[in-house]
Amino acid sequence: MPAPTSTEALTQFLLRMGDNTLILGHRVSEWCGHAPVLEEDIALANTALDLIGQTQMWLGLAGEAEGKGQTADNLAFLRDAWDFRNLLLVEMPNGDFGQTLMRQFLFDAWHSIQLGRLMKSSDERVAAIAEKASKEVAYHLERSADTVVGLGDGTPESHARMQAALDYLWPYVGEMFQSDAVDGAMVASGIAPDPATLRDEFDALVGKILATATLTIPEDAFGHKGGRNGAMHTEHLGHLLTQMQWLQRAYPGSQW
Repeated sequence: MPAPTSTEALTQFLLRMGDNTLILGHRVSEWCGHAPVLEEDIALANTALDLIGQTQMWLGLAGEAEGKGQTADNLAFLRDAWDFRNLLLVEMPNGDFGQTLMRQFLFDAWHSIQLGRLMKSSDERVAAIAEKASKEVAYHLERSADTVVGLGDGTPESHARMQAALDYLWPYVGEMFQSDAVDGAMVASGIAPDPATLRDEFDALVGKILATATLTIPEDAFGHKGGRNGAMHTEHLGHLLTQMQWLQRAYPGSQW
């Protein structure tokens, strides 16, 4: 496969960032009106809104970088599953409340570190988005980490559910740190870091929180991959897109 051009690599990188927040934002929004208590319902809705707001910036810049007239809305609602570049982790189903918060914590930990590096990007537009998003993500991480500790080190029932959630989701963590030609181009241009260089900081952060939560990280977990380059998604993404995209698909070109 030929190496991507600088424009192609930048577009793909921006799609990865925007698709992560778009798909996770939609997943979290599914809790609206269904959370266990009102305070959590509001908190989850606000988290989803933050992520969708970040999506507008990342996908808007992706359309601009590609130079083919694509808008953030076009990219969100008119692509099929194989065109998405999100981590497999974010498309995993909500499950119970514990699984949702464990997924959020694992993503927040990576997201906060990634945005911290992107704030030093050679691309001023990327750095500006990262700086704005990092303020929101700092809160997301604080909240999800506190909840993981509270439930993990809580009752026997909450501990068991959080351990089950960690066992289920941990095999999707490794994909965050895999590198390919797109990442190589981003590193060479100073736009983004090599994903592999984030692993030590992630492990230290996550390990500290999970130890406090009395949860055990699975050993020798199989690592799923394929979402970042579109090679493979889970069956869950297609079902999610039918819900997220149906209005635009049923009534093309409609606007509020």
